[in-house]
Amino acid sequence: MPRDGTRVRARLREAALELYRERGYESTTTAEIAARAGVTERTYFRHFADKREVLFDGEAELRTILVDAIAAAPSELAPLPILVRALTAAVPLLIANRPIAEQRAAIIAHSPALQERAYAKTASLVDAIAGALARRGTAEPTARLAARVAMAAFEDANHRCIEYSEPHLSAAIAQAAEEVKAICG
Repeated sequence: MPRDGTRVRARLREAALELYRERGYESTTTAEIAARAGVTERTYFRHFADKREVLFDGEAELRTILVDAIAAAPSELAPLPILVRALTAAVPLLIANRPIAEQRAAIIAHSPALQERAYAKTASLVDAIAGALARRGTAEPTARLAARVAMAAFEDANHRCIEYSEPHLSAAIAQAAEEVKAICG
């Protein structure tokens, strides 16, 4: 097994997805994931804190893309257009990870422990987005509300792409933002 951390993480993620599909999340151990990936359990724990975290690899990269896009947005934009830009900036990453995300979603749907972790990860992204908006001068309560609305709009757009075969995530994000505007009158 190569020592390249990116490849090792990918093998661990693939092994975990395979085992979780075959045996279920609760019945799979980190030792089994490591063995399937061809590494030691110690190597597993160098990359992931626990057996849940292997499914959430990539969150830091997503957070960075969103926060950087918010910081780089033109100063005259209001929070919603800024957040649409940020979510759209993340589309290439999301598209590249779609096959893994779809498998992951199916596994999470069957595990309360993983659902709890997914909610915590979403809350962490909302905090990061709200913080980035606040650093641009948006009042904290408004920044937090905008971040929550943006995350809900993104989840709706993502759902449309998966469930209803909406061909373009960017278009679905823009449509969700337009619907948010319409709701607000």
